[in-house]
Amino acid sequence: MANLKEIRTRISSVKSTRQITSAMKMVSAAKLRKAQQALLQLRPYADKIHEIMGSTGDFLKNNDKKSIFTQREIKKVLIIVISSNRGLCGAFNSYIVKKTISVIDEYKKNNIAPENIELLCYGKSASKTLVKMNYNVVKSDFDIFDTLSFDEIKKTTISIFNDYLEEKYDKIDIIYNNFKNAATQNLVQEQFLPIEVPETERYPTDYILEPSLESISEKLIPRALTTQLLRALRESFTAENGARMTAMHKATDNATELIRELNLTYNKARQAAITNEILEIVGGAEALKG
Repeated sequence: MANLKEIRTRISSVKSTRQITSAMKMVSAAKLRKAQQALLQLRPYADKIHEIMGSTGDFLKNNDKKSIFTQREIKKVLIIVISSNRGLCGAFNSYIVKKTISVIDEYKKNNIAPENIELLCYGKSASKTLVKMNYNVVKSDFDIFDTLSFDEIKKTTISIFNDYLEEKYDKIDIIYNNFKNAATQNLVQEQFLPIEVPETERYPTDYILEPSLESISEKLIPRALTTQLLRALRESFTAENGARMTAMHKATDNATELIRELNLTYNKARQAAITNEILEIVGGAEALKG
């Protein structure tokens, strides 16, 4: 059994760790509330854009001069991978990496060469892991979570959109964690380009478009794509803070349980030491009598 000094040192160390995890839990909870509010404000707008794309989809598809609705033969793929910049959020990032590798393997099975599968990583965690594993990470952006503004995301979206129009890629996917609640995140693989027009039966197909189809599509499509990417980033950021809060909550509970067990061990060791001292005193007294 460890001596009393070692147990006291261990208890002190675990208490310090518990203070840190408890503080991180509170910080993550505050960030989660703020991120969740921003996400809840964005979701109705994103859903409405999705609805508009569905209701005008037939017009846009039938007049698709840039092939942004038409699936080309897939020869080169871009995968947008969204993870976090920091750790201590449980399996949040490892699931993203595993999902990305799974998607890459699936493309390889479809006879797409590894060098034609490129990765755009948002967040340090997945980027560093995938680079170490020698996957084709062509670009990483670690600062995008600092603002998450529509205008900043629009610049990135236009760049990706132009790459697709120039046929640099034939398909673009997004992989991220979708926020459900603080304890649950759902992995999502979502097609970004070509655009998938949602099927709907709620809207008639006989439309009069003003001012013109070209004018509407020029503004609607970039806005829809920007909203889709912004939503994925906000979903991931919110899910990250939820995962970190949950992980720190569990770590704090585990530290409390460990302290309880160490205190029990310390008391047992102390009682054993006292018992040994009493036996030694009694034994010495008996020896003196003899």
